[in-house]
Amino acid sequence: MDENVAIGPVFIFEIVPMNENVADEIIREVDIDVAGEIVEEEEEIVDIDVAGEIVGEVDIDVAGEIMEEEEEIIDIDVVGEIVEEEEEIVDIDVAGEIVDEEEEIELIDIELEEEEIELIDRDFSVDNATEEIDEEEIIKENDVSPIEEVQQTVPTTDDPMLPVLTFRVWFLGMLSCILLSLLNSFLRYRTEPFLVSIMFIQLVTRPIGNFLAKVLPSTKFRICNSRWEFSLNPGPFNVKEHVLISIFAQTGTAFGGGTAYAVGIVDVIRLFYHKKITFFASWMLVISTQLLAYGLAGIMRKFVVEPAHMWWPDSLVHVSFFRAFHEKDNKKKSREKFFLIALICSFSWYVFPGYFFGVLTSISWVCWAFPQSKTTHQIGSGMNGLGLGSFSLEWSTIFSFLGSPLVAPFSTVVNILIGHLLTLYVIIPIAYYVLNAYHAQRFPIFSLGLFNSKGKEYDVLSIVNDKFEINLHSYEQQGPINFSATFSFTYGISMAATISTLTHVAFFNGKEILGLFQASFKENEGDIHTKLMRKYKDIPNWWFYLILGVSLLLTLHLCIFQKDQIQLPWWSAIFAIGLAFAFTLPMSIITATTNQTPTLDVITQYIMGVILPGEPIANICFKTYGSVSITNAIQFLKNFKICHHMKIPPRSRFLVELTGTTMAGTINLIMGWWLMHDVKNICQHDRLPPDSPWQCFNDRVIFQESIFWGLIGPKRMSGNPGNYFALKLFFLGGALGPILVWLLHKVFPNQKWIPLINLPVTLGAIAMLPQARSATVNSWIAIAIIFHYFVKKHKNCWWQEHNSYILSAALDGGSALMTVLLYFSLQRKGIQPSWWGNEEHCDLAKLPREQLS
Repeated sequence: MDENVAIGPVFIFEIVPMNENVADEIIREVDIDVAGEIVEEEEEIVDIDVAGEIVGEVDIDVAGEIMEEEEEIIDIDVVGEIVEEEEEIVDIDVAGEIVDEEEEIELIDIELEEEEIELIDRDFSVDNATEEIDEEEIIKENDVSPIEEVQQTVPTTDDPMLPVLTFRVWFLGMLSCILLSLLNSFLRYRTEPFLVSIMFIQLVTRPIGNFLAKVLPSTKFRICNSRWEFSLNPGPFNVKEHVLISIFAQTGTAFGGGTAYAVGIVDVIRLFYHKKITFFASWMLVISTQLLAYGLAGIMRKFVVEPAHMWWPDSLVHVSFFRAFHEKDNKKKSREKFFLIALICSFSWYVFPGYFFGVLTSISWVCWAFPQSKTTHQIGSGMNGLGLGSFSLEWSTIFSFLGSPLVAPFSTVVNILIGHLLTLYVIIPIAYYVLNAYHAQRFPIFSLGLFNSKGKEYDVLSIVNDKFEINLHSYEQQGPINFSATFSFTYGISMAATISTLTHVAFFNGKEILGLFQASFKENEGDIHTKLMRKYKDIPNWWFYLILGVSLLLTLHLCIFQKDQIQLPWWSAIFAIGLAFAFTLPMSIITATTNQTPTLDVITQYIMGVILPGEPIANICFKTYGSVSITNAIQFLKNFKICHHMKIPPRSRFLVELTGTTMAGTINLIMGWWLMHDVKNICQHDRLPPDSPWQCFNDRVIFQESIFWGLIGPKRMSGNPGNYFALKLFFLGGALGPILVWLLHKVFPNQKWIPLINLPVTLGAIAMLPQARSATVNSWIAIAIIFHYFVKKHKNCWWQEHNSYILSAALDGGSALMTVLLYFSLQRKGIQPSWWGNEEHCDLAKLPREQLS
């Protein structure tokens, strides 16, 4: 049925001609199409465009605004309310109800039969009206985003009348930020640290927002007799509120990093080096690095957020999620029910591997089969060995380092699988058992520990003097530091991964990035999304420069007045901030166009290790300001793009992000500070029982980085007198590897699998070892293959309806909530069952192959 055909009663009333200058001639036929209805009049028909355009002699604002004329004022409300005139009051009900007039009432109720209605051709008889519509269609074609994925995902409409910074946003947003900050701060100290994802909050807050919209009073409150007023319930819970709550909450995850990285520096100073740093100095370190990232992102937004060619692939996942849960969809209730069931199951299940039956964390059956064989234990242990055949049934263990296996692309899974098999079951066994490289058999095969030449644990504190610098005399007495075979190899791989990302992007995506960057500068007015965002007030640049200024002042205060606590000289802090300023834009462009984020971690640590050897804390502080701030800025920019796609007013977003960032960093530090005093010997692996959940592997990695690059320095570690000179070759390998793959693709262009080889992904996953246990990676790969290949292939309908993001968020949230509940209800009081089911039973894996006296 044609959309212009009206069904039901239609009313006719007299329209007095007005606003004579609008049209050149009187249109004798009027077609008022407000909601698909037809209104006819004997002499005149006016075509009123629903979008509020002007056709003919009547200018009617569809939003119900007021049209003024010299003699009469007509207010037409499209929802059928009141039309007032100086001499007449007309009540028009658009649905075809009643027309009332104060002095004279004309009511004509015409029952239209379908066969009596002539279909109205959409081609208008008025030439100038046709020209206007054609011009509008041309503009829309030119406004379309140049990126196909954006066209398919991002809505091209906006409702600027939707309430945004509501009470619900502040209440749920701040509550979510506090909750995620506390949870993720708590979980980062665990032996298997994991992150409660933002998807969990996105799913939970939607039904709560709808509930608040039903129960909160809609009364408006005026502030101190001013023109400002607010309501606890301005209307239905809308998508813009949901987006802002999610952005608020995401600051509680340090935008995907879990917690502020600087908190790890505080942990290393207090727990590993046993030095003092005040809470105020710690807070300034955390906040200055977070504000630095936000300021950098704000300055760069004009270059990598507003241009349509900077499309940020990962942001489309979030846009799809919001649309799926706010647009009309019969499957919404089914998804929410599935999420709730999965959340309850995950919550209930975690009590077994997390408390009663710890062996489910790593089922290493090979050790059980050969309980007296050291070699078998080294090969079969999923926690302290190569993990042949081992697997885990604990979700927090499975996704603790590599993220959720349910959301990784299948090509990524294959890359990680190949790298994992080659590393653990080919390269490491050959280096350890055959070559005995760097006297590897004197040390455990799979360990994060630091050892002396006799295989004993290295006494790091003995080579640190009172000034927090290396004591060369003690270092020469104790000798060079040694690593396990797995740790030394994966450390070299981490160097290769950094360089390979830059090389891979340059060769595989270089032309594309350059083309998109050039195209972004050629954009005059931007696409439809940029034009829609111009309805809102933009953020002045000086706001972000002010944030950068505050960050710089805090940093200089630390470096000048509290240098004895963080070691970093003021000039090196400025140097690090300069590096961040120089590299944020190019790395943001890479991420915005390829979804790959390179880092400067190894490069910044190497630079500082050469400039200031022997100062461990200065090294990791330099890395934080010079590299981690870039990564955080990129995460901020991604959220800017999400808000850009979802048409969130920039100033509302600014308030939410700035408030959340400051809150989250402060809460991260407070929770960490409290745990340091509440958990006895937290992070002290030599003083904790073997099955302790407080091993703090993330902080141990930061500690060892400070030793390798800072305390000892790259010259002593990988220079001519050092033990690991060959590690420098990994830089070269990382640079050449992607070039070889690229050349292979050029020689065999028809082989579609060659471009899918992604060395940065492969090397990045390998570099997670040994803090990521072999059982973790085994189970991650197995689950990823099951879901991405078998479930998606054979149960595609179920996969589309109950997608992997929802299941992953439910598993994250359930495990995290039970972890916290177990600690505060039982483990904090020392109530922990000790029996066979809470041990892995691969004790011999921790021993070296050859033990020296």
